[in-house]
Amino acid sequence: MTSKQIRKQFLDFFESKQHEIVASAPIVLKDDPTLMFNNSGMAQFKDFFLGYKKPSSLRIADTQKCLRVSGKHNDLDDVGKDTYHHTMFEMLGNWSFGDYFKKEAIEWAWELLTEVYKIPKENLYVTVFEGDKKDGTAQDDEALNLWKKYVADERILFGNKKDNFWEMGETGPCGPCSEIHVDIRSIEEKNLVPGRDLVNQDHPQVIEVWNLVFMQFLRKADGSLEILPAKSIDTGMGFERLAMVLQGKTSNYDTDVFQPLIQELEKISSKKYGSDFTTDVAFRVVVDHLRAVSFAIADGQLPSNSGAGYVIRRILRRAISYGYRFLDLNEPFIFKLIPILQNQMGEFFPELEKQSNLVTEVIKEEEASFLRTIEQGLVRLDNFIQNNSELKQIPGDVVFELYDTFGFPADLSRIIAEEKNLSIDESGFESEMEKQKQRSKSATSFSASDWTVLFDDATEEFIGYDYLETDVKITRYRKVENKTGTFYQLVFQATPFYAESGGQVGDTGFIENEFERIEIINTKKENNLIVHFAEQLPQNINAPFKAFVDKERRNHIARNHTATHLLHEALREVLGTHVEQKGSYVGPDYLRFDFSHFNKLTEDELHEVVKKVNQKIIARIPLDERRSVPFKQAIEEGATALFGEKYGDVVRIIKYGTSIELCGGTHVPNTADVIMFKLQSESSSAAGIRRIEATSGLAAIEELKEIYTKYNQIIHELKNPAEPLDAIQKLLDENKELKSQIEKFTAQQANLEKETWRNTFQNINGINFLAVKTNLDANAVKQIAFPLRKELENVLLIVASNSNGMPSITVAISDNLVEEKGLNAGQIVRDLAKEIQGGGGGQPFFAVAGGKDVSGLDRALEKAKLII
Repeated sequence: MTSKQIRKQFLDFFESKQHEIVASAPIVLKDDPTLMFNNSGMAQFKDFFLGYKKPSSLRIADTQKCLRVSGKHNDLDDVGKDTYHHTMFEMLGNWSFGDYFKKEAIEWAWELLTEVYKIPKENLYVTVFEGDKKDGTAQDDEALNLWKKYVADERILFGNKKDNFWEMGETGPCGPCSEIHVDIRSIEEKNLVPGRDLVNQDHPQVIEVWNLVFMQFLRKADGSLEILPAKSIDTGMGFERLAMVLQGKTSNYDTDVFQPLIQELEKISSKKYGSDFTTDVAFRVVVDHLRAVSFAIADGQLPSNSGAGYVIRRILRRAISYGYRFLDLNEPFIFKLIPILQNQMGEFFPELEKQSNLVTEVIKEEEASFLRTIEQGLVRLDNFIQNNSELKQIPGDVVFELYDTFGFPADLSRIIAEEKNLSIDESGFESEMEKQKQRSKSATSFSASDWTVLFDDATEEFIGYDYLETDVKITRYRKVENKTGTFYQLVFQATPFYAESGGQVGDTGFIENEFERIEIINTKKENNLIVHFAEQLPQNINAPFKAFVDKERRNHIARNHTATHLLHEALREVLGTHVEQKGSYVGPDYLRFDFSHFNKLTEDELHEVVKKVNQKIIARIPLDERRSVPFKQAIEEGATALFGEKYGDVVRIIKYGTSIELCGGTHVPNTADVIMFKLQSESSSAAGIRRIEATSGLAAIEELKEIYTKYNQIIHELKNPAEPLDAIQKLLDENKELKSQIEKFTAQQANLEKETWRNTFQNINGINFLAVKTNLDANAVKQIAFPLRKELENVLLIVASNSNGMPSITVAISDNLVEEKGLNAGQIVRDLAKEIQGGGGGQPFFAVAGGKDVSGLDRALEKAKLII
C-alpha cells in the first residue's frame, strides 16, 4: 500500500462516518501568542474547543502539516539519530466538537486499524490515563471499559500524566488520552520480551501510532483545570509511522515517504544510505529537514534572523551542516531534491507546486550563503587557534559567538578542535546558550492572569468596517505583564477597533463615560478574540462606555492599505503574474510590501509601477466590497488569496476595478482618497523576495515637500547654477583630485617616516625593537611596517597612531621571532589596546587594534617597552 493510498483511505473512512474533510492549515500560526508553529492536528481548531468560533461541521477529518522544533514539543535534537522522529510530519486526525465522544472514537479507531488497514489485533496495545492527584483527576474508567470490548486486559496499560494527559501548551484545551501502540518486532523478539514492557520506552519497533484525546478540560494560567462547555474528540495519528507499519518496514525512512528523496540524495552525494550510522544520520537529517523548510516557505515563512524565520533558518542550516560534514557536499544541494518532494506530495498539498520557484530559489540562496559562512567560520576558528596556541581548550564563548553570530555549527567546532588535539569548554558554551534562551524568552514572553468573564453570552463582534464609534460593555478582562510593563486586556461585546492582522496595525483610540476615559493603545487578536490594550483598568468595570477609534490615524492606515492593493496589481502588470505578496506592513506612517521576484527592479520598471499606481488613484475607482462570500466562489471570481493564510468558509472581497483580493483590512471608499503614492525604496528582503517601501496621502505630500526644500537648499549652496548636475559633478571631480593629492602627500610622508624609523631601531637582547608614535593612519602604517619586518632582521615594531583623533596600534614582527621566540603580534596588540579602550587582533606576525582614548597611546608605548 503506497503512502498516497494510506492517506486517501484514512480520509475516505471518516468521510463515510459523516466527517467533513478540510484542508491542512499553514505550518506557521498567527494570532496565537502561545504557539509559534502548528505542532499538532488540533491547533487550527483551538477556537472551536474554546467556544470562540463555531465549526462548519461538528465532525471533521484532515491531515495536518505539523512542525515540532520549539517549545514544549521539540523533536529537533532527536531527528536523524533514530528512525521515527521528525521535524515536519503529517498528523491524520478526526474531530468531534461536542458531537460524539469516547465510545465512537475508540470504536472507529479500532475498526480502521484492524479492518481497513488490517493490522493484526495481537500487535496492538492501548493505554489509559491512570489519573493525577495534583490535578484532582481520576482514572479514566470510561475509556478502560470501552477498550475492554476490543482488547484483552494484558494489552491495556495505564499511563501517567506525562504519557496519557494531552496538553497543547502551558494553557488551553486538554484532556486524558488513550494511545494506541503497535509492536512490529519479529516473533522471536516478541517471545523474548513482551510488547507491553516496551510501550513508551522509545523502542524503535514498539511505537505509538495513534493518540485519541478526550478534550474535556481547559488548563488555566494558574494551572487549574476548568471543564470545557462541551466534550470533544481530538485524535492524531502519525502518517509516517503508519506508513512504516503498513509497508512492513522497521524505519520511517525506509517507506516511500522518504525513499525517493534518499535515493536522489545518494545520486547527488555518491554516498550510500545504510553504509554506516553517521552517514545514515546525515541522510535522515537532510531529507527530513528539506520537508520542514519547503512547507514553511510555501506557507509564507521565509528564513530570517528572528522568530519563526530564525527557527526555519536553523533547521535548514542543520541540514546543510550535516551534508557538508558527512556527505562531502560543499556546493548547494538541498534545492535539487525539491522536484522529488513535489512529485510525492504536490497532489495533496498544491502549495508545493504553486510556490515551486520561490521554495527552490530561497533554499538555494540560503545554502550558498551558509556554505560561505562555514568557510568563513573555519578561517575564524583557525585564526583563533593560531593566535592562542598556548590554550588547550577553546572557550565556550568563542564557540557560542561562532554559532550565534555566524551560524557556525557547534558540532563542527568540536570536530576541528579534536583534530588539533584541543577540547571545547562545554560548560561555558552551554552557559552562553542558556543566557541566549533567557534573553529570547524575556524578549517575547508575557504572563497573563486568567480571564475574568463578566458576560459569557456576548458575541464580541467586529463592526469597525461601518462604525468608528459605538456603545460598548466590557465582557471580559485580564492583567498582562511583559518586559515593557503592565497592561490590561479588555474585550467588548462589539468593537469598532480593528485588531492587528494581515499586516495592518491595530487601531488605537479610547473608551469613555461621564466618569472616566481609558486610552486604548493597541488592538490585537488572540485566537478569535479581539483584545484591546489599556494601561489602566476602568474603575467601574461593569459600567457602559462609548468607544472611539482614532479616526485620523485609521484614515492614514486605510490609504496605505488600499495603496498596497494597487501596488500589488501594478507589480503583476509590469513584472508578470509570478509576483505574489509575501508579507506586508500597513501603518499610519508608511507601507511595506514584500513580493516574490528574483531580480532587482530597474529604474524604468520602478517608474512604470509608480505611474500605474498613481494612474489608478487619479482614475477615482470606487470600492466594491462584498462580505460573507463563499471562499470557493471568491476564488472562482478571480480574487487573489495569499499562501500561508488560513481563510474561513466565507471571505471578504475588496475590489478596485481589476484589482480583486481577499482581505480583512480597512480601505478607502475611492482610490482618489489615497491622494498620491510615493516610492521610498526598493530592496531585497530575502532570497527571491523584493521589498518596496512607500508612502501615500498626506505623508507622501509632506515627503515631496521635504525633498523640494532640500533641493532648494542644495541649489542655494551651489550658487544657483544653471545646470545643478554639472555643478555637482564638478565638485566631485575636484574632490577626487584633492584626494589623489592627499594620497601622494601621505605616501611621501610615509617614505620619510620609513627611513626615519629604519635608522631608529634599537638592538635589545638580539631584537631590533622600535616603539614609535605617528599621525599616519593604520593603512599607511601597514604600508611601512610590512616591508620593514622583511627588510630588517629580528624586527619587533610597535606603532601608536593618532590619525584625526582616531587612535590605533600596529604590531609587526619578523617571521623568525614568531617561530623561534614565540612572539605573537595578536596577543601583544590586544594587551596594548586596553590602554586606548579598544581591541583588535590579527596574525602572529602582524596585528592592528583600534580604540577610543587617544591619551592612552603614550601609555601603550611605555608598556610596549616592557615587552623586551
